Amino acid sequence: MEKSNNVECIITAAGLSTRMHQWKMLLPYQHKTILEICIDNALSFCSKVILVVGYRADELKSYFSERPNIEVVENSHYKDGLMSSIQCGMQYVRAPFFFICHGDMPCISTDIYENLWRNRDNKKVIFPGTKKLTGHPVLMPKKIIKVVNDDSRITSMKRISFQFGATFLQLTNNEIHQDIDNEEDYKRYNQR
Repeated sequence: MEKSNNVECIITAAGLSTRMHQWKMLLPYQHKTILEICIDNALSFCSKVILVVGYRADELKSYFSERPNIEVVENSHYKDGLMSSIQCGMQYVRAPFFFICHGDMPCISTDIYENLWRNRDNKKVIFPGTKKLTGHPVLMPKKIIKVVNDDSRITSMKRISFQFGATFLQLTNNEIHQDIDNEEDYKRYNQR
């Protein structure tokens, strides 16, 4: 499989990890960290990761400073929620398409990125799951960014999909829903 130079991936890693009761981004996971595995998985298909940091930003900036295919950007408004981090990351997208994934989803394989890429649409958002359980990563055309930034009513991914239309691939891979939200998730996924 050859890496695509036409797609980037925004990975959000700005949150406080409150449900985990400890900061999870640099917790050990499969001989690396949760966030490193998530980034490595994205880079197995994408040419660049735009890593959006907030809480403990300096620590993550330092940790990933030597990786040229990772652009670390700081969301100073990360406490405003996930959409603020997505909008922050969108400012740095240069490729015609981009994925959005969360930094606590280390189980997403290259095959999932490939599957979404094969179904890309210049006018729609592509979700791996169903309308009810959308999953991640999400694939979008770059031209959506201007509208998202110009329309204050867009405050969630659902709003984006309603405005632009969406395709739901209905993939059955459990990984598209497996994020590490709490200690039970961490133990369960880390035992693989």
